[in-house]
Amino acid sequence: MRLFRNQLRWEQRIFWRSREAAVFVFLFPILLFALLTATYNGHIYGHPASWALLAGMIGYCAANTAFAGLAIILVSRREIGILKRIRATPLPPAAYLTAVLCSIMFVFALQVTSLFALGRVLKSTPWPSHLLSLVLALALGAAAFAALGLAITASIRSLEGASAVLNVIVLPMAFLTGSFGPTRHYPQVLRAVGAVLPLKYLVDLINGIYLNGQQLWDKPTAVAVLAGWGLFGMAVALRTFRWEPREG
Repeated sequence: MRLFRNQLRWEQRIFWRSREAAVFVFLFPILLFALLTATYNGHIYGHPASWALLAGMIGYCAANTAFAGLAIILVSRREIGILKRIRATPLPPAAYLTAVLCSIMFVFALQVTSLFALGRVLKSTPWPSHLLSLVLALALGAAAFAALGLAITASIRSLEGASAVLNVIVLPMAFLTGSFGPTRHYPQVLRAVGAVLPLKYLVDLINGIYLNGQQLWDKPTAVAVLAGWGLFGMAVALRTFRWEPREG
């Protein structure tokens, strides 16, 4: 436990000392929310646009941070040999990965808190009325995306290509699933693609809880689909996750 605590503390120090991580993983979604709320007027889903954009941006944060951010961290450390060296230290590999996961979850929690505070200051958005359901939904969504982030590391062959590959996945997924606004006017084929992506169901959960006052258990389909994506990601990660850089 002491080794885990020390590693978690170091993970936080490393994250916040990295300008790239602090800007692109933590600050970018917050800045994007500020820009979107300054652009959108009127109502979305029957609520002020800022409310719906806040809900969607929280979903985007889960994908950007727990999926892309985690994958970039692990790929970079694998390719420069850090993960390989970790296995030769007294720190158990499972404790190391758990510390990395807990660190990125803490960053996500700070993002969500910052978005709610910023929304309150800029647009007087309300605080969530069903806090426990929202926390559970975000924990489920972040865990599912973290599992998928672990899984995709085996498919990324180089540190140089990691950011590009993950942005090509995350940004289109956010547009197709309603993180940046409603999708009802999209062509049918794009809505069909969005309907199978995990972010669609996390955004639906957040919208239901935050915008419509529902509880987590009022959305059993979304919960089941997110859990299924998480189990799928974990199964793939257990089979394919690599500690050593690719040769050549």
